[in-house]
Amino acid sequence: MSEIKAAKGTRDIFPPEIQKWQFLENAIHDYYKKFLYQEIRTPIFEHSELFSRGIGSETEVVQKEMYTFSDKSDRSLTLRPENTASVVRAAIENNLFETVAPLRFYYIGPMFRYDKPQKGRYRQFHQFGIEVFADDSPQVDAEVIFAAVDFLNKLRIADIRLELNSVGCPRCRPLYLEVLRKAARAEGGRLCADFRRKIEGNPLRIFDCKLPECAETTRDFPLLDGHLCAECRDHFAAVRETLSWMNVPFQLNPRLVRGLDYYTKTAFEVTSGQLGAQNALLGGGRYNNLIKELGGPDMAGIGFAAGMERIILHLENPALPKIKNLFVAYGEQKWLAHAIQLAEVLRAEGYPVYLDFQGKNLKKQFKKADKIAAAFTLILAEDEIASKSVSIKNMASQEQKKIPLKDLNERLKKNY
Repeated sequence: MSEIKAAKGTRDIFPPEIQKWQFLENAIHDYYKKFLYQEIRTPIFEHSELFSRGIGSETEVVQKEMYTFSDKSDRSLTLRPENTASVVRAAIENNLFETVAPLRFYYIGPMFRYDKPQKGRYRQFHQFGIEVFADDSPQVDAEVIFAAVDFLNKLRIADIRLELNSVGCPRCRPLYLEVLRKAARAEGGRLCADFRRKIEGNPLRIFDCKLPECAETTRDFPLLDGHLCAECRDHFAAVRETLSWMNVPFQLNPRLVRGLDYYTKTAFEVTSGQLGAQNALLGGGRYNNLIKELGGPDMAGIGFAAGMERIILHLENPALPKIKNLFVAYGEQKWLAHAIQLAEVLRAEGYPVYLDFQGKNLKKQFKKADKIAAAFTLILAEDEIASKSVSIKNMASQEQKKIPLKDLNERLKKNY
């Protein structure tokens, strides 16, 4: 029988790496609640139409990367490739726009894309992100960006770079796209086949091609910043001004486009200089038409999503809490009940406690205590039971001392 392995593009996460994940998740909860974001959890799979309508039928994600299947009732379902559309769907379906204030949400969870596995990115990958609804001010754009960059700074991630652009709105972008298509058609023979295909459906994606010949060909193509309407120019100027007030450095990148069609006006990306070619840590922007497109009110939105695997790669020495394990040992099987009761008392006080139920001799129990990296072993034998005491052994120094049970918690607190 062949060995069953994890599917390509997925992975198992074990200690000690899992401690970094727990550290990051706790940091997310603590940080974003300071901005009054509330956690939201959406289903891992949705009706496929949500993503084709929300993300855009011409995007790489919808055309090539989604995990789509039919259920037993022949309904087309898709494992979520991103979570903004799901959060918007949940808000519409559950009337959150009318019942929850402020309209600020954050999420943590797995996403799925059929893509070539690469460093820090898998077919099942994890993202956290934030979404803000019902606020079209450029100042909230800047605050969302600040909440992305400042969080990474607090994680002590070095060499990060914020790139900023405006991708226009439904009034000015269509006019620009025609100008871009005209330039691309004229040079189509010098573009790769994949991006020739995008000229008609999604020409902005031309700027994403990493092939040197495509980059060289598009270098002199017209850029969107010269075709923005007055409203988009003013909005973008106010975003940049507010970021300067917040002391957030940024670089303008007029070629920055996002891979999802719902973005309008502000778009941004944060990269790291430590990850080579696959250097994006997070990205986001404004999506003022998505809520209406999915059947909700005509309401603005903005947010970002961050790749947790790539952030984890930077957490080489996070400030993880130092946990001291306790091991309860008992001299004979007849003292097992006392050992169980002591373990229960200690756990109720918040201590992590291990108890070996196999009832081996004390020497073997001490070896087990070493394996679980116990800081202290608490020993119960006939003399301790009779005197209502416990012997406490420091596993590092091997020092052992008998103390009354009533004094154990105080003694542990002093040395824990």
